[in-house]
Amino acid sequence: MDKWLWHARVVKARTSAAELVESGHVRVNGVRETSPGHAIKAGDVLTIALDRTIRVLKVIAFNERRGDAASARVLYDELGEGKRN
Repeated sequence: MDKWLWHARVVKARTSAAELVESGHVRVNGVRETSPGHAIKAGDVLTIALDRTIRVLKVIAFNERRGDAASARVLYDELGEGKRN
């Protein structure tokens, strides 16, 4: 999961992605996940609490490498508007 978050450019570094998951700020299909290595599949819905926003992303695809922003954007559908806490 941390690798996908990094490839999708949700965070700047893979270590940041792992810390985000370990601290309990990511839910997979509504269930809190604290293991950065948790496997996700196409169709899973990730709810991610970032700073003061909440992003809801539906996993569409995977990449072998981290690409530019345009290639990262095709990995997910944004389901929810960013909410301010």
